[in-house]
Amino acid sequence: MAFQILLNFLLAALWMFFESSVTLSTFIIGYLLGLLIIFVMRRFFNTRFYLYRVFAVIWLTILFLKELVLANLAVLKVVLKPNLDDIKPGIFAFETELETEWEVTLLSSLITLTPGTLVVDVSDDNKVLYIHSMDIEDVDEAVESIKLSFEKAISEVSR
Repeated sequence: MAFQILLNFLLAALWMFFESSVTLSTFIIGYLLGLLIIFVMRRFFNTRFYLYRVFAVIWLTILFLKELVLANLAVLKVVLKPNLDDIKPGIFAFETELETEWEVTLLSSLITLTPGTLVVDVSDDNKVLYIHSMDIEDVDEAVESIKLSFEKAISEVSR
């Protein structure tokens, strides 16, 4: 991915050199032409086209912001209840399919940054996360929600 980005910047600079114009518009045109060239030549690289990963990072950011807003509203609803007897806090185990340490770290950070949940511990083999939830009704639903949202988006970024 880094090689493709550097190559794209090199092609944009080369375009500026050919045009004898050092302006932002010339750089942008060169960058877009470089994107087109790299896209056409993508089968010669051993990694996928880097713009897919950029879009995956943007999607992960949007997903986190959406989950952040929804979790804040859920916590606000719990806090503003006059009777807190309905709250069911609990700790559950979440088995992840992520492989590298930075993927597991990112997943646990996103879960912890979302209000109402906290990663308490990670197993030694980085395959099981123990998550505390402030109010959990169905463990299977919570596990499925994390798998379909954060875990899927992180694997799209990393692979």
